Amino acid sequence: MVKLKTEALFSEELLSEIRGRFAYIDIDPLKQNKRLFFDNAGGSLKLKSANEEFAKYDLIPDHPLREHETAKYLVNVEQKGERDIRTIFNAKNGSIKTYLTASQAIFDITGVIAENIEGTNIVTTALEHPSAYDAAKFYANKFGKELRIAKTNRVTGGVDVEEIVKQIDNETCLLSVIYASNISGAILDIETIVDEARKIKPDLYIIVDAVQHAPHGIIDIENTPIDATNFAPYKFFGVKGSGIAYLSDRAAKLPHHRLYGKEDGDLELGGSATGHFAAISEITDYVCWIGSKFSKEVDRRSLYVEGMTRISLHERALLENMLNGTDKVKGLRSIQGVTVHLDYEDLSKRDLIIAISIDGLDYKEAVKQYEAENIIVYERVASSIYSKRMLESFGLDGVIRVSPLHCNSIEEIEEFLEITQKIVMANK
Repeated sequence: MVKLKTEALFSEELLSEIRGRFAYIDIDPLKQNKRLFFDNAGGSLKLKSANEEFAKYDLIPDHPLREHETAKYLVNVEQKGERDIRTIFNAKNGSIKTYLTASQAIFDITGVIAENIEGTNIVTTALEHPSAYDAAKFYANKFGKELRIAKTNRVTGGVDVEEIVKQIDNETCLLSVIYASNISGAILDIETIVDEARKIKPDLYIIVDAVQHAPHGIIDIENTPIDATNFAPYKFFGVKGSGIAYLSDRAAKLPHHRLYGKEDGDLELGGSATGHFAAISEITDYVCWIGSKFSKEVDRRSLYVEGMTRISLHERALLENMLNGTDKVKGLRSIQGVTVHLDYEDLSKRDLIIAISIDGLDYKEAVKQYEAENIIVYERVASSIYSKRMLESFGLDGVIRVSPLHCNSIEEIEEFLEITQKIVMANK
């Protein structure tokens, strides 16, 4: 495993430019005091430009489905936004569909496949977000199919390829699997999962929930041909109020709710706000801008891949420093009284999420104590519908989830570690 503690970090100059593009990067929006926002797995710090562009276009009263000049301009903005969504997914074919939320997208698509594709079972994992797991369960019950659940790995924090593949047979109509966990940060080996699953059933329909992974890593539909995936712009430095989905050609042709006068691949019911498309273009522009700092490529997808690669490397270096410490402060692995859960050594298989607990301190109380020190983290506890199944699969009743972002600095990681040490000492 390559050590990345310093060499993969953004330069001070570039990081300063990056931080300048985010709103409230180190300021509480209400209190206006300094703070660290380390709950990006629940939302995310926002690009100023994405929200500004959304607001700009949302004020325009014109409807894109008209012939006058402003309407045509709005059409161009939406078309660029769709091209940029395809850049994010590397989707050269298939359909793009917008929803109010990414959860709505996966629920809807799961139902369409479960209803229209023959087979006696649906396969998913214990690691799924409720929007995917509950959709699989709901439609398995509705259509009388068996729900098969691959168990998690308590060492890696993910789900092994073999555990998923052994659930699949010729009667599986759908495989629904998460790209990366929002509790452990574990990244599943989607490429191998797709390859091995289709060795068993070549025409198997596969959905991948990419909401957690999209802001941290590369998604490549061409390399891992699946039938549907999604992301949530508000967790990707963008705007709340939309969920984005890709559907393969064959998935798009299934009997969705649709307007009959449209082509099979056009699944939109009414019009999404033009501002959402503009905001996604700003996100894509931003990632490509980072890519341009390291590459002379001009192709948009190539720049996007380079940008996401550099984001991933910077975040991995932050993760390594948080775990192992710096010359100035101990890392979480070395602070007596802190347990790092699901602490898999290979950081190339983890997004920037850490699950910890502090001896003798309730999870909710720990979060309050961090907030008193102007650090925002979040408790994931088994009493929550968003955490129960996943935590219990790992034998845990709760964790403190810490989720920084690529716009954070080593100095902020050190500040978090110092405050963690302070909280541990105060509760001995």
